[in-house]
Amino acid sequence: MQGPMHGRLRPLHGREDSDMRALVTAVVVMVALGGLGTMAGAGSELLAQAGGRPEVEHLTFAIEGHGEMPYAVSVPAGYDPATPHPLILALHPGGKQGSYYGSLHMRQMFEPALRALNAVVVAPDVPTRRWTSDVSDRGVMALLERIVETYNIDRARILVTGFSLGGRGTWFFATRHPDFFTGAIPIAGRPGDEPLDALGAMPVHIIHSRADDVVPFGPAEEAARQLEEAGGAVAFTALDRVGHYAMGGYVRSLRDAGEWMMERWNSR
Repeated sequence: MQGPMHGRLRPLHGREDSDMRALVTAVVVMVALGGLGTMAGAGSELLAQAGGRPEVEHLTFAIEGHGEMPYAVSVPAGYDPATPHPLILALHPGGKQGSYYGSLHMRQMFEPALRALNAVVVAPDVPTRRWTSDVSDRGVMALLERIVETYNIDRARILVTGFSLGGRGTWFFATRHPDFFTGAIPIAGRPGDEPLDALGAMPVHIIHSRADDVVPFGPAEEAARQLEEAGGAVAFTALDRVGHYAMGGYVRSLRDAGEWMMERWNSR
């Protein structure tokens, strides 16, 4: 994996991974068909590649004035409460689905790809139709504060990532709460109107495909350019021939982005 960009903006070209693509494509098809019970077998290969299985709990969190928000929390194998661990907020894409949709994507994509970070991973279900609503903002941040109180979290290593709708949410939460998050990996997500200078020195690794026919490539590339010109710690992985719904085509790049993020954290 190449390091952060210096001088002229240069995309980090992602590698295609046919096995990963086949796995996650199968998962998406299973979700569409309602085949939730078969997904554990579909994810076994990716889990085996990533290492030991984490412990996953499915819970709910009460959002004041709204109701219950289902969420999943993944605790890494060998979690030591005496040792601070990174925290990852994983935001699912659209297409909901049923309860614990966030857990589905956490277990099949985000957690295995980012397992090397040895992090506690939290995957809520979007409480409204979008991650950028006031209810989602209040509910997710309140949940994260609860997680920080419950587990030994390294406050200097808190990452937000998400795909598509969740990628848009990644931009939103990172710019809205730069005092809480210390890294962001938006995947196939549209940057919004939030000011990018709010990110300050936060490391940001953007992953987007030129072949995305749902969320245009240009705004992500422009956001990377602006961050780079501002002197930010930014990397941009530009994929080719990976469609928006081919989630498996993004998994290897997410794994590489996690390694890049750890390098940025360790260099502080």
